[in-house]
Amino acid sequence: MSTNPQDQEIDLGQILKNIRAFFESILDSLFEFILFLKKNSIIIIILLILGFGLGYLLDIKNKSYKHSIIVAPNFGSADYLYAKVNLLNSKKKEDDTVFFNSIGIKDIKHFNKIDIEPIIDVYKFIDYKKENFELIKLMAQDGDIEEIIHDDVTSKNYPFHVINLKTSDTVNYKSTVLPILQFVNDSPYFETVRKQSLENINEKMVANDSLISQINFLLDAFSSTSSNNQKSDKLVYYNENNQLNDIIKTKENLIIEQGINRINLINSDKIVKEISSVLNIKNFEGTNNKMKFILPFILLLSFFLLFKTRKIYKEQIAKRS
Repeated sequence: MSTNPQDQEIDLGQILKNIRAFFESILDSLFEFILFLKKNSIIIIILLILGFGLGYLLDIKNKSYKHSIIVAPNFGSADYLYAKVNLLNSKKKEDDTVFFNSIGIKDIKHFNKIDIEPIIDVYKFIDYKKENFELIKLMAQDGDIEEIIHDDVTSKNYPFHVINLKTSDTVNYKSTVLPILQFVNDSPYFETVRKQSLENINEKMVANDSLISQINFLLDAFSSTSSNNQKSDKLVYYNENNQLNDIIKTKENLIIEQGINRINLINSDKIVKEISSVLNIKNFEGTNNKMKFILPFILLLSFFLLFKTRKIYKEQIAKRS
């Protein structure tokens, strides 16, 4: 089936004509916009200044601050910690001033939100307990590793968590952070567990010190024997059976364990141990501290839409007259 060359020329000409009309409409719109700016330049400048000024005042009035309290829940108290923080947020939504006064926070009108989330660090999670590596490997066989890492159950087993607080004014440590930490540490059950745990660590350290002393005595005895150049059967026994190396390795492991125990003593003085607190960070999320830029844009857009609507209305009236 043949195609008429004349029809092809007409189609091509029509396409070119449509393209030309498209670009002309863009140029017309651009020129019309320039004329709009020129004609209404004074109004536009006034709206920009007014919008910036009002936005600036709103930014000053509606201040927003973020505060972060990094904590480490001890003795398996992660679920307990999350429940306590959720209770705080629930009481804030209810504006329960009696409750907050009872825990030492006198003014909650500037409180906006309080929540908690894990600090996701797989390497610390694995290092925290060696069994965790095998656990992740096992769970990854049946699911996506990324999903498992962020899973709620897994998340609560990370060693560090951050309590996030948002307020409309600055806060200080003594009147805000300290009462929150005292509240999350108020648990008779976990306090009993904490004291028993400290006793266990101290007993373990005493036992380890005793073992290290015994090992030192054996090593001193062996060193004394070696210095006398006595190639006794004991020396051959040590060399052949690697018992000397095992003793030295045991001592090294005990010293490492003692170091870990000393750190655990420091970290176990609280049920929920505060690691660090960062307060009064200006919050720039969402529209916070951006109204000085958003409001001028809204005013200009509203003015342009009003102008366009008025023009369309006049055109429609003209058609019908």
